[in-house]
Amino acid sequence: MKTLKLALVLIVFTFNFSQAQQKENQPTIKNNEPMKTYVIERVIPGAGDLTSEQLKGISQTSCSVLKEMGSVIEWQHSYVTGDKVYCVYKANNKQLIEEHAQKGNFPANSISEVTTTISPATAEQ
Repeated sequence: MKTLKLALVLIVFTFNFSQAQQKENQPTIKNNEPMKTYVIERVIPGAGDLTSEQLKGISQTSCSVLKEMGSVIEWQHSYVTGDKVYCVYKANNKQLIEEHAQKGNFPANSISEVTTTISPATAEQ
């Protein structure tokens, strides 16, 4: 009985995970224009040494600019490394990413549109 319950839990988890991945890879549509996913590389010397308070402040600045810009741009998440921050955004176009960086006084050293996503699950398909 425990094995059957565990199997059912695993099936439900796998199904929900699969659904979430499919939803993440679908473009969001705002203002009748599909949103694209972008990866932004920001060169910020010492980024990996920023305190949680400093990172919170940066996040708050970004969110206030995003709120001002409206629903045509969304911040998904960011990765902080030694001297760089890699941000994942959804936006209607690259110019909105550039505008966000300018208004927030953030560097945007490179902006790349994501054309597809792969993961370990890709190997199983």
